Amino acid sequence: MSQPKYQRVLLKLSGEVLAGGARFGIDGAQVKLLAEELTEVHRTGVQLGIVIGGGNFFRGISSAAREMDRVTADSMGMLATIINCLAMQDALEKQGVPTRVMTAIHMNQLAEPYIRRRAIRHMEKGRIVVFGGGTSNPFFSTDSAGALRALEIGAGVFAKATGVDGVYDKDPRKHEDAVQYAHVTYNEVLARNLGVMDASAVAMCRDNNMPIVVFNLKKRGNIMRMTMGEPVGTLIGA
Repeated sequence: MSQPKYQRVLLKLSGEVLAGGARFGIDGAQVKLLAEELTEVHRTGVQLGIVIGGGNFFRGISSAAREMDRVTADSMGMLATIINCLAMQDALEKQGVPTRVMTAIHMNQLAEPYIRRRAIRHMEKGRIVVFGGGTSNPFFSTDSAGALRALEIGAGVFAKATGVDGVYDKDPRKHEDAVQYAHVTYNEVLARNLGVMDASAVAMCRDNNMPIVVFNLKKRGNIMRMTMGEPVGTLIGA
C-alpha cells in the first residue's frame, strides 16, 4: 500500500451520519461500519482526530430550541456532541483501536479535558482522539471547532465528510445542473457563499493556509482515498 499523503488528519463528521437512515438518535450498525472504515485508515499509520456534530440529537428538538435563549440552545448542542463522541469511542475500541474522548466542557467522569499538548501526544502514541463539546463557546459551530482543532494539533488537512460528492456551484439536491468543483479557493467559497461550511471556519483555514477537503462519506473507502491524496471530493485551498 502506498504511503498516506496526510500523516495527521482532522476529520469533521456530522451528527446525522451516526443516525444512519433515521432522523434522530444513533444507529449502532451505522456507527460500527464507520468505525471499521476509520480503523482501516488508522492501521496505515495516519494520526486521526475527529470532531462530531450533534445534529442527530439537537435537530430533533430544534423547534423547541427556537424559543430558547441562544446561549442555552448552543450549550445543549455542545452536550449532544459529547454523546456522539462516547458512541464513537465505544465503536472504535470494539475494533481494537485505543481511543480518547477530549471535551472542551469539563466532565471528568466521562472524558478528558481538552489540552492541546496531551491531544497531540495521544495521537503520537497511536490513539484516535475524538473532540467533543465544540469550542465550549456559544455562537460557534462544530465546523469552526473542527477548523480550530485542525490548526491546534498541526493537522495536514481539515477533512469535512458530507452527504454529497464535494462543493458545488449550487445545491445539487435541488438543482440537477449543479456543477462540482475539483478545486476552489477560500475566497471563492466566501465570495460566492457556497455554503459548504461556516464562513468563520473557512476564513480561519484561509488565514492559516490549512487545506480543506470536502468529500462524500457515503461512499465507502473515501476516507482512505482522501488520506492517500487521491482526487476525492473538492479541495479548498489558496
